[in-house]
Amino acid sequence: MNEYWSVEAGSGWTLSEEAGAGIRRPIVEAIRERLIPGASVAIYYRGNLIRYAAGAAATGLQERPTGPNTLYDCASLTKVAATLPLILQLGGQGRLRLDDEASMYVPELRSDRAARITIRQLLAHTSGLPATYDFHSLPWSLERILTFIGSELSIEKPSETAVYSDLGFIILGAIASRLYGMPLDESAKRYLFAPLGMSNTGFCPDPAKLDEIAATEWSEELGGYWRGIVHDENARALGGVSGHAGLFSTAGDLLKYAQLWLNIGSGEASLLPDSLAKEAIRLQTGGADSSRRGLGWVLKGDTADVSGAWMTSGAFGHTGFTGTSLYVDPGRQLAVVLLTNRVHYGRQQNITGLRQSLHDAVVRSLVEQAEKYPNPIQSN
Repeated sequence: MNEYWSVEAGSGWTLSEEAGAGIRRPIVEAIRERLIPGASVAIYYRGNLIRYAAGAAATGLQERPTGPNTLYDCASLTKVAATLPLILQLGGQGRLRLDDEASMYVPELRSDRAARITIRQLLAHTSGLPATYDFHSLPWSLERILTFIGSELSIEKPSETAVYSDLGFIILGAIASRLYGMPLDESAKRYLFAPLGMSNTGFCPDPAKLDEIAATEWSEELGGYWRGIVHDENARALGGVSGHAGLFSTAGDLLKYAQLWLNIGSGEASLLPDSLAKEAIRLQTGGADSSRRGLGWVLKGDTADVSGAWMTSGAFGHTGFTGTSLYVDPGRQLAVVLLTNRVHYGRQQNITGLRQSLHDAVVRSLVEQAEKYPNPIQSN
C-alpha cells in the first residue's frame, strides 16, 4: 500500500516509531477494510508538523495514489474554512455586526421570520431554517434561491437548539460576496487563502490539476467518478461556489488555517479579529438536545462532535460529507486535518468511528511520547 510520511520537527523533537505507528493504524485499517480508498492527514502539535498519506485518491482503471498534496473536496468544511472567517473579518472591519438582521444585507429575506434572522443565528444554526432544500433539480440562480428562502420557504422560530442548515450558509456566503463586492471565491482567495499561503485551496479547481484531485462518488450521469467538480448538488448547481460547500484543498493548506485558530488570543491571529474569533468558539446554543455549537464550529460534546475521548473540553472542529474533518484543541496546542473520500465506495460508508479513532490515536500517541521522552521528546 502506498504511504507517505513527513515530520517537520521543532528544536529537539523527534517522532518515535511507536507514536508514528499509533497514528497511522486507524487509517491503514480503514483502507484495508475498504471503508475508504485513501486519506491525507496533517497534524500540528506544539510547533511540530506531521503529514501522512496512504492509499488511493482514485480507484478503478486509473488508480492514483494519495499524496500530501492531493486535493480533496472539502464539502462542509467550506462553512468554517471560507465563509466563517470572511464574515468575522467583515465584523472586525465594522461592516456588519453579529446581531444584525441578515435582511440588512440580503433584502430578499422579506417574510416576517426571514427578515428577523440574525447573522449570529445563521452562524450558530439556530435561525429556524431547515437543513437543506432541493434547488439543484430546478435549477435556480443564487438570487432566485435567496428570494425563495426569504418569501416562500417555511421557516421555524429561532431556537437555542441547533438545526444544522446549509441554507444559512448559502445566505452568509451571499452576504460576504455582496459586502466585499466580488464573488465569494475571489473574496476568500484575496483575504484569506493568499495571506495564509494556502496556494492549493480554492473553488472550482483548474482542470489541469485533475490528476491531483481525489475522486468522490460514482456518477451514472458521468459514467465515472466526480473529480474536480463539487460533490454537493446545490453547490454544483450554483457553479461550484457557495457559502456551504465547494471548497477544494489539501491537508497541509487546511492545517495552516487551523493554526490561525490556535493563535487566538496570542496577538498572532492577525487575519481574524480576536474578540469575534473568541466569540466563535464560545457556546451559542443551549437546547435540550445537547447541541453545543459555536459560530460555525462544532464544540466538544455536541451530538456531531467527533473529537474523540482525549481532546480537551475546549476542542472544536467540523466535518464534511465527503469524508473531511478539521479539529483544533487549543488546550493541547494541537490541530488535526483528515481528508478522505468517504463516498467513494458509496454514501452508506460511515467514518464517525474512524474520525474519533484517529483523533484518539493522535492525542494518545503524542501525549504518551511526551510523557516517555520529556523535555525534549526523543525517539527510541
